[in-house]
Amino acid sequence: MSALLTLTANDLLNRVALEVGLDQEADPWASTEKEFVKMQALLNVAGEELSQNYPWEFLVKEHIITTVAADQEYDLPSDFLYMVNQTGWERTQSNPLSGPLSPQDWQYLAGRDLVSSSIYTSFRINEGVFKVYPDPIPANLEITFEYVSRNWVLDGSTGNTYKDSVTQGSDTPQFDRLLLSRFLKVKWLEQAGFDSSKAQSDLNQSFSLLQSRDKGSSILNTGRGGRSFPYLTAPDTGFGT
Repeated sequence: MSALLTLTANDLLNRVALEVGLDQEADPWASTEKEFVKMQALLNVAGEELSQNYPWEFLVKEHIITTVAADQEYDLPSDFLYMVNQTGWERTQSNPLSGPLSPQDWQYLAGRDLVSSSIYTSFRINEGVFKVYPDPIPANLEITFEYVSRNWVLDGSTGNTYKDSVTQGSDTPQFDRLLLSRFLKVKWLEQAGFDSSKAQSDLNQSFSLLQSRDKGSSILNTGRGGRSFPYLTAPDTGFGT
């Protein structure tokens, strides 16, 4: 896992401008020069695409819902982009969440009286809300899941809040500076009608490298046995006595 190496939006724009043969500007985000205006829009497109393409570690957040009796629907986080698969748990009873339910499964459960025989809490994301089953849901269940945030930009005005697009030159995109500048360069070359094959190759290399380092790797075991990740632990001696 590597530390974030970032640049402000202004520094990113000037970096790419230099690479593609444009004159740098004192405040490129405020520039009305045509190529810089294009580059400003392309920077936001690049950031949005990178957010969608991979669950980068800095974008992964945890959300906690405490259920209210008989309330089946709960708001998603304001920065919710998508849920990380298989991270849902109902921690009160230490059970994994079942789901996401398909529309067919949801309607099947809604049409049957299965509350008394339901073992796990199930969920569905529909119409922009997080819906849970059984109905009625018991109060004070702690439901948790991880999700990918859409907020990839550190606001330059506050220095401690995040948002989903660059709006000023002092904003700092949180993607690695090499990755984002290479992506922006590809997009600028493509819209300008220039050959982008070498730039695309450089981008692919950066994306692959940073993706492999983003979360680290598990220990590889080539033998039949070996030690697995200790979800359950027991003492080395005296076990079973």
